[in-house]
Amino acid sequence: MLLKRHLFLYILLSLGTFTSCKDNKKTIKQTEVSFTKEGSLTIIKASDSSKITLDIEIADTDYDIQTGLMYRDRMLNTQGMLFVFDNDQERSFYMKNTKIALDLIYINSDKEIVSFQENAKPFDESSLPSNAPAQYVLEVNAGLANTWELAVGDHIQYAEMSIE
Repeated sequence: MLLKRHLFLYILLSLGTFTSCKDNKKTIKQTEVSFTKEGSLTIIKASDSSKITLDIEIADTDYDIQTGLMYRDRMLNTQGMLFVFDNDQERSFYMKNTKIALDLIYINSDKEIVSFQENAKPFDESSLPSNAPAQYVLEVNAGLANTWELAVGDHIQYAEMSIE
């Protein structure tokens, strides 16, 4: 009888512990990642020499390249992210953890646009290849490559902001 009473009390205490754990759930809120201007970039159209200028973030470290625009809620049409690699080679990106639709503009070591991947879908992990050697990749909001009428052969120039 005493063993049954101890078992009953143990079960009650255990249930009470589980209930109190449920009552203490914590919600983790993701920190908003905001745009930080690190330079400016100009696209020069080969057809008429017109120019489009953007504020850019520069992804040139392993961490920045791996993270890219993940977890961002928005980006202005006057902003973009420029990925800078050490050499020209075929590249492939994907949209894992990326909330905004993007155009990816692949650029070779001569800073000439070599290909596009337009309207990349948020969270899609499908491969988005450059289909040509590229040293730079510019990510802008989806639809801008079409709006700006960009073409293979257009060029870019960019400058990083100086750190004072």
